[in-house]
Amino acid sequence: MRTAVDASTIGEAWFGVARRILADGVASTYDGRATRELLLVALRVSSPDPSDALIERWAPPERRAWMRANFSSRARVAELGDADSYATRLFDYAGTGLDQVRGVIDRLRADPASRRAAITTFQPLSDTAYVPCVSLLDFFLERPGLSLVAYCHSIDFGTKGFANLVELAQLQRAVADGVGSPVGELTMLVKSAHVYDVDRESIRSVLEGDA
Repeated sequence: MRTAVDASTIGEAWFGVARRILADGVASTYDGRATRELLLVALRVSSPDPSDALIERWAPPERRAWMRANFSSRARVAELGDADSYATRLFDYAGTGLDQVRGVIDRLRADPASRRAAITTFQPLSDTAYVPCVSLLDFFLERPGLSLVAYCHSIDFGTKGFANLVELAQLQRAVADGVGSPVGELTMLVKSAHVYDVDRESIRSVLEGDA
């Protein structure tokens, strides 16, 4: 990876990546909108608690609520062209009844050394206009507990990245509980970590406010 950010908490990870984007990001575009972008970012969180003080203080609650609904409701997401929600992709893949979260829990309970406890959120037969930003979730057991690696093709660290981190940490905790394991590290591998130009000053204000 070209950029690595290590943090203790998901809030520190959000701030760390956002600071690097503002400092070192290059001009780019995403779906025709101007951004500052870093390519190939790896962030690692040693203690990924979804109840994060930095995020609760600084992240807009409506953004967190929107992502929470995406991960918990199987209703289609109007803002994404009526695409399937993450909840559908995780718990009812492509409407087939396949619960992928239950599947990785069962696999790890049967074989704690498994390296095939993975979830895909991409539904290629129906995702013709939209590809989910969080595309692959890979769970595995190591000391001190259940770790998660998430591959993401693009994450907006101005207005959504914090919410992605909360939901991934929540999902990781649920799988760890299902396996009967403590929670280990959370790693995100992000191809395009960016902040939209229209959000640059607002995220800069947040970062400066916490300095």
